[in-house]
Amino acid sequence: MLLLSVLLLAALLMAQGPPPPDPPKDPAALQEQAVEFVCPMDPDVRSKAPGFCPRCGMKLVAGIPDPREYPVRILTTPRLLKPGADVQLDFRVEDPKTSKPVRDFEIMHEKLFHLFVVSQDLRFFVHEHPQMQPDASFRLGMQFPEPGVYRVLSDFYPKGGTPQLIANTLIVPGPGLKFTPAKLRADLGPQRSENLEVELSTDPPQPIAGLKTLMFFRLKPNDGIEPYIGAMGHMLAASADLIDMIHTHPFLVTDPAGGEFKQIQFNLIFPREGMYRVWVQFQRKGAVNTVAFNVPVTVLK
Repeated sequence: MLLLSVLLLAALLMAQGPPPPDPPKDPAALQEQAVEFVCPMDPDVRSKAPGFCPRCGMKLVAGIPDPREYPVRILTTPRLLKPGADVQLDFRVEDPKTSKPVRDFEIMHEKLFHLFVVSQDLRFFVHEHPQMQPDASFRLGMQFPEPGVYRVLSDFYPKGGTPQLIANTLIVPGPGLKFTPAKLRADLGPQRSENLEVELSTDPPQPIAGLKTLMFFRLKPNDGIEPYIGAMGHMLAASADLIDMIHTHPFLVTDPAGGEFKQIQFNLIFPREGMYRVWVQFQRKGAVNTVAFNVPVTVLK
């Protein structure tokens, strides 16, 4: 009797035919579900929906391509650089595939091109913004104060690529020209600039190469602190030999109880053991304050 029931059920299912297939899903909907939006400058910031990075303010991008380095060619006028003389710098960005000039750039922190120039002795520092020319190059006029080796860091974001930090070297000949790295001593004491005092503490107290260092900057007084070029602060860290150069922005801004100071936190991974000079820039009541600290970095033992 049980066997007859099973046979009857099987016959009934065969008469009904196979179950209807699931309705097709919208390909666009499937693609939208798979897309992850990423901050071009802070790749660890990700979102399932479009928007802006809560850390640096950059627009989140879907489908960031694999990183490629875009060469930067620097032309100087005059060709022979002289200390204290006016010089025109022209920056030409080349496509790594075609070697042709790149003409389209994304805006990063209100600018198309950020430029840092640091002298070999680490006493000279500038953060400027060359202007785009009709041929898509970028131009800046400046002076190099002394003979020496200067590292030039170009920060830009070509459309269709990824954010770039490209380092070049310029040599200004003259008496006293040396090619030896700067000798820095640790300097973590409070620094004062235009209208702001800045104190630094780190966690761990002794930064370790290859591990994350939390850097807490206390700004006094805590009034009139405002964004500077689209961020609450800018940092450039350079090793004493100028091999490693890192440009980054705040991770967190807080107002501790009492309101005496504002605390701005940067997170940084120092790549090697040694001494690093760290410049930070904050704006208060329209004045840009630039201060520097010499930070010793050790290795894990």
